[in-house]
Formats: sequence, structure tokens, C-alpha cells
Amino acid sequence: MVVDATVGAGGHAEALLEANVGTVVGVDRDPAALALAASRLGRFGERFRTVHGRFSHLADALRSAGVDRVGGILFDLGVSSMQLDTPDRGFSYRAAAPLDMRMGDGGRTARDVVNTYSEEELARIVFEYGGERYARRIAGAIVRARSREPIETTAQLAAIVAGAVPRRRGGPHPARRTFQAIRIEVNDELEELAASLPQAASLLEPGGRIAVISYHSLEDRMVKRFLVGTSSLSVLTKKPVRPSNAEAARNPRARSAKLRAAELTEREVA
Repeated sequence: MVVDATVGAGGHAEALLEANVGTVVGVDRDPAALALAASRLGRFGERFRTVHGRFSHLADALRSAGVDRVGGILFDLGVSSMQLDTPDRGFSYRAAAPLDMRMGDGGRTARDVVNTYSEEELARIVFEYGGERYARRIAGAIVRARSREPIETTAQLAAIVAGAVPRRRGGPHPARRTFQAIRIEVNDELEELAASLPQAASLLEPGGRIAVISYHSLEDRMVKRFLVGTSSLSVLTKKPVRPSNAEAARNPRARSAKLRAAELTEREVA
């Protein structure tokens, strides 16, 4: 049995099922993603199951579904293509939509973050999570804009950020890093990952493997530290596996992807 802990629309789960790995359990915090994956992979019958749950409750979510030990767990971190391509979810700076960015139900939204966080908090988030050199300038622009009227849409936020940084010819949209940072904050992505990795290792049977695809340096650093620092795991990737030029050309969203993997060699005794 293999767990796809970020099943999304089911792309990785489909590849695993077609490779005849046995049963695949798809986990996601997004009910819409689970419904889509179940519809897409219905042809595999009982070989594919879905479980609703957050990273921070991974072990409980799986055990409530009768899953105690697994042969492998896959994480594909960050926002899914399905979520990016659904404008009203508010993840994209390229389409006008309500400022939401939640991967699941409940909790704060991006609108809450940009309209209630202090200028100092916004600058920290945009710098730490987005790696944006103009974080203070962007935070100041957001605070000035919201003092005139609430920031309600992705289009408003993208325009505010674009107006706060120097004009750049070519390259990514000037709001890309800011949107990434706010999304990470809204969904507690780093905290969720930190809580989930030990749980994932505890679910592996001897010889079981954990594989993590990350897109952010903070995530990759956290994954590397965990895999290297856990005595029961044997690291399989001395360096992260990166997409080839051909893969990146086929799927530009994979350009920053880094894959790390490890195998459980022995179970630690409590």
C-alpha cells in the first residue's frame, strides 16, 4: 500500500496505480480535490481510496481509515495545478477573484492576512516565505492601500504589489513571490510539513519509503534535515533530484521541483 499524501487531482496516484504498486490511498485537505481524484480514478475500483485530512493529522486520518503500516508515502508540496487553475480559489495573480487561497475548508483567508496583519508582520512573511527583496516596500503599499478601502480581490493585491516594486522587463510577474508567501501563511504550510514528516516515518513498514517533492527552499531544507537526522531512515538521494530540461519544458510549474527520498531501515524503539 502506498499513500499519496497530497493527492490533488490524482496525477501521481494514477501513475502509481498504473505501475501496479497495489492499493493507493489519496489524502488531501481539500474536499474538492478528493472528489476530483475519486472521479478520475474510479476505474481502479477498490485499489484507490480517499481520506480527508491535514498533514498535521496524517497518522490519525490514516488510522481512522484502517491504515496502520504502508510501503510508501509521497508528498508533492505546495499548491496543486487544480487549485491554481480554479480562479475563484484566489491562488493566482493572473485572474481576478476573491482573496481566499485556502487549500481546505475553514480558517483564515488571504483577505484576512492582507487586511489585518501589521506592516511588520506582512514584511516578515513576504521576505521569509517569498524571498522578496522589496518586502518592506510591498508591506507598506498594502497598508496604505487598505487604509483607503479593504483589499478584496487578487487583482487588487497584484496591482498594489506591481506598483510597489521597480519595473522588470521579462521574468515572472512581480506579485508571484508575494502571493506565494501569503499562501504559505494562510495554510500554515511549513508548520503542517514539520508535523507530518515524523508521522509519515512512523507509518512506514521496514523497507518502506518516503518521497517528498518540494518547490521552496525552506521546505527543501526542512525535508533534508529530517531525512538526514532520523536514524531509522537511510537517505536514497544524496542530492535532490531535479527535473530535466525536457520535463521542465513540458511542465513549467515543475522547474523548481526538488525530490528527496529515504527508506526505513529499522523501527526506533520507544
